[in-house]
Amino acid sequence: MSLCRPLLVTWALLTCSVRSQSWRPCTDLFPIDLLARALPPPGQTTPTQMVQSRGSRGIRLTSPVPTALSFTASQIFTNCDFFPSEFSLVATLKIQRLRMKTSQYILSVVKEGSASLLLGLRISENRLHLLSTPPGAGGRRRISFKNVGLDDNRWHTLVLAVTGRYATLTVDCGLPVDKQVQSFPSTLNTQGSRFFIGSRGHWKGRFTGLLRQLVLLPGSDATPRLCPNSEPSLAELSVPQVIRSSPLQPDQQGSVYPYEAEARVTAGDRPPCSGPEKGQLWFNVQTKGLFICDGRMWRTLLQSKERLDYVEDYQDLYTRSETFDVEVFSIPSEGLFMAAANRDARPGSGVYRWRNGTFQLYQNISTQEARAWKHFTINDKVFLVVADIRKAEPELSVVYRWNRRQKRFLRYQTLETHAAQDWEAFQIHNDSFLVVANHRRASDHNIPSVIYRWNPETKLFEVNQTLSTFGAYDWEFFTIGPYHFLVVANTFDSQTTTISSTIYVWLDGCFRTFQNITTVGATDWEMFQIDGRFFLAVANSQQLSSRGPSLYSINSTVYELNMFTQTFIRFQDILTHSAVDWEFFTVGDEKFLVVANSHDGSSYSLNSVVYRWQGYEGFVPVHSLPTFGCRDWEHFSTDEGSFLLYSSATSRLSKVFRLRTY
Repeated sequence: MSLCRPLLVTWALLTCSVRSQSWRPCTDLFPIDLLARALPPPGQTTPTQMVQSRGSRGIRLTSPVPTALSFTASQIFTNCDFFPSEFSLVATLKIQRLRMKTSQYILSVVKEGSASLLLGLRISENRLHLLSTPPGAGGRRRISFKNVGLDDNRWHTLVLAVTGRYATLTVDCGLPVDKQVQSFPSTLNTQGSRFFIGSRGHWKGRFTGLLRQLVLLPGSDATPRLCPNSEPSLAELSVPQVIRSSPLQPDQQGSVYPYEAEARVTAGDRPPCSGPEKGQLWFNVQTKGLFICDGRMWRTLLQSKERLDYVEDYQDLYTRSETFDVEVFSIPSEGLFMAAANRDARPGSGVYRWRNGTFQLYQNISTQEARAWKHFTINDKVFLVVADIRKAEPELSVVYRWNRRQKRFLRYQTLETHAAQDWEAFQIHNDSFLVVANHRRASDHNIPSVIYRWNPETKLFEVNQTLSTFGAYDWEFFTIGPYHFLVVANTFDSQTTTISSTIYVWLDGCFRTFQNITTVGATDWEMFQIDGRFFLAVANSQQLSSRGPSLYSINSTVYELNMFTQTFIRFQDILTHSAVDWEFFTVGDEKFLVVANSHDGSSYSLNSVVYRWQGYEGFVPVHSLPTFGCRDWEHFSTDEGSFLLYSSATSRLSKVFRLRTY
């Protein structure tokens, strides 16, 4: 149905001609702010809490009495008692993901005394329902819209317009969705009934999210009044003044409402920080630190000044076999985990859980010759993807998904890869992506790597773009201002290791070349920020020589973004020994880099070095840690403190170090 099609106002259904000959509509034909009408007058105890989320405020129900936010229908239907048969409902809301078979009421009209539902606007997992009970014995009618995506912890504005045999739903000024239904009841009598906001008048089905706007517009489609809009998810028809005003300013009657920002307070592992958590606060009781989520990571607001004193041996971790990579991550309500990418197909790779202050084996996953793991989330679903090497074509890497009921990672999707060395997961706007580092096919290292995009309809990853790479070993995604970048570590082009690694920038819906940087057997990129300056550190592993043995003791380089030239330029060279990984971490106000030195041409038993940021001097060595075939470093924090974990590609023994502070 076109948005331009007018809503036909059936006067016989909007008027009280049954009782009089005035032909006046039951209610005035202008927007009725249901939320403002339900809020108590100034001076009375409010049953709500004002909450600011992602820069906008909404109302959350807090009263122990679920009927607190309600009013009689007679306040609206002043001329007669019939609900209009043609109308629009406009709502702006924000609600977290709902579980299966869980539904909550945004609005209801209920007969007092009998508690019989006359009208209800209800939200469930990825669905929206309009319920009505026509007079007589016809039973309840329901109009349902599927795959609406309202319960994703983001602000959304919806317009539900009903006219004749059509119902139209428009979300965030997007394309309207039409449904042909039975005509809305023409004589829905509201006499002796009440409007309930955020409930049905009892605890079951109570709305737990935030409401910013709830408006009834009799007789017309509200969509043209809101759309198009520069901020469609927050398009306004009528928002209560108490929500629109500054939280520290009284409303027109001089009353100040309780107000707070959404915050997360925890004494345990750090909570996730991604798009849905953007703008939330987190107070870490253990470190006495206050942090804010920027959509990718927790940024420090206030924290006690810790300084690194020394590094001590903490745990000997014997993995299933030699370990090429470790990935440390958290699962909400479950705790801290670590996935180890193990060399041997039998018994595969291990997932470890942090319990009683150590990593303990939790789950074994069948892999062939795993090279890397990557953890990521889409909405609130938790995934792991492995970079796997198999002996026969086609080579397949596997995406696993966390099953909440079984509390295990289960196989979800397979993707074709070629000697995959690494995965990187990232988001751009509302799209989720995976990119694989394809290292070689047979003996050919000049093969493309592939970017996959998540299809929300099929709930699968699909090929989105291919990029030319040369023995690709690592991908790193980062964002600077409004720009999104991908940088690849190219290791070998079948002739030499001295080749270009490429930085790509996201433009017009795809990645395009931004800058080429000459690297020497590059195996890792690490992006980090210090005091508003942006850096990229590359791990150079080896330089092939046509006249003699390969060189393993070579410089790795830290590059800094020059805002004037808009390119990354050399900042500091650091001597490393077949470096295969950099890890950036902070302790208090101090910044550190630790390098994985793996081989010097004769031995795998080497010191890996921790470097501290010294401003003008760059990074200076402060600690040397004995490692054997060191392949990967991960930094993580728990209630027990701050730690470094390294994996060994030549031994089953990986180690956890504790960072002692003062």
